Amino acid sequence: MISSMYEKSSSLYKRAQQFIPGGVNSPVRAFKAVGGTPVFFEKAKGATLHDADGNTYIDYVGSWGPMILGHAWPPVVEAVQKAAERSTSFGAPTEVEIQLAELIREMVPGMDKIRMVNSGTEACMSAIRVARGYTGRDKIIKFEGNYHGHGDSFLIKAGSGAMTLGTPSSPGVTKGTAKDTLTAQFNHLDDVERLLEENKDEVAAIILEPIAGNMGCVPPAEGFLQGLRDLCDKHGTVLVFDEVMCGFRVAPGGAQELYGVKADLVTYGKIIGAGLPVGAYGGKEEIMKMVSPVGPVYQAGTLSGNPLAMHAGLALLSELHNNRSIYDELEQKTVHLEEWLHRIFKHHEIDHSMNRVGSMLGIFFCEGEVTDFESCSKTDVELFRLFFHGMLKRGVYLPPSAYESLFISNALTQEQLDETVAAADETAEELAELREQAG
Repeated sequence: MISSMYEKSSSLYKRAQQFIPGGVNSPVRAFKAVGGTPVFFEKAKGATLHDADGNTYIDYVGSWGPMILGHAWPPVVEAVQKAAERSTSFGAPTEVEIQLAELIREMVPGMDKIRMVNSGTEACMSAIRVARGYTGRDKIIKFEGNYHGHGDSFLIKAGSGAMTLGTPSSPGVTKGTAKDTLTAQFNHLDDVERLLEENKDEVAAIILEPIAGNMGCVPPAEGFLQGLRDLCDKHGTVLVFDEVMCGFRVAPGGAQELYGVKADLVTYGKIIGAGLPVGAYGGKEEIMKMVSPVGPVYQAGTLSGNPLAMHAGLALLSELHNNRSIYDELEQKTVHLEEWLHRIFKHHEIDHSMNRVGSMLGIFFCEGEVTDFESCSKTDVELFRLFFHGMLKRGVYLPPSAYESLFISNALTQEQLDETVAAADETAEELAELREQAG
């Protein structure tokens, strides 16, 4: 029986399934990982979400990262409204594209040139193509548990041996593509070094999330990023940081600034459009000059540099650039939440581990540190499912997956943090009682 809390969401989901595969336009929204009916939302303001049934929630997803200052932040809304009055698209150059590119270059270390695209997936696909064109090589190294969108090259698990024929992880990906993608363990430099040696002068790029947000926030081990930088320099390989999640969130210059390691290319997603559909890739001029129309590597898009996204992004990034105290405030709020959750889980004797970088927070229901995909996979997904629904019914919206990072917004008030802590305490108590009943 469907809870009366979600009657309209349930009705909308049934209706959507008639016309949309699985009833959703992105798989995680289907709640397959946590069960139950997906929540359909109607509006949001600040850190508060409102669903189709009139329920309200404190938001810890933030459209998967970009809502750093909250939903419907007035300067962004105003910027989009003014831009829309002039036209939603030109398919031609506009000055605001230059303004946003100049600002990003000023904020990000080593950003000589940048190309706007339409999504984080497109940015990562393009960066890999450019790296291949620049080096004249075919193979890439990615890391297990890192997600770079649904491009063919990224939907591969090549296996532990570099010489093993890769097997596509999704139908529709060819074996020819699979053999050019090698998979390493995150935070294991020796694994990367072995792959580079076994595929000498064949690896065009190493791509990674410098802070892995797609396995619940896993930070780089000390020396890991610098080690990758050194290996890329030694082997003539392009180092690509996928900062779709962490870019501009953990620091104005992203992970490069936070850890003091420069990549050759960096990719971004919706965060540079304040949540609108947008992406970008950029980096060293000698590599970016390979991009058409200057160079031979073709990449194009009618809506690239869309004026709505450019104006929205300019409003958000300008605020982050001019007011660095925002990052201190975000850190304080996230630390507060992390400390209280730790106390609650410990009090109720729930095995757990947590990782935090800036305003990204990962919660794992397992013992020991989580440093890579293998240790991340030990989290108790059933316990997370129960925790997710316990928090949901108490008005707290968490990512509907045990392998996703929480994103904290600076719009969160102390009252909302206190409400979240209270909800977590009640939910943890409920879980402890269930454990006792199960024996």
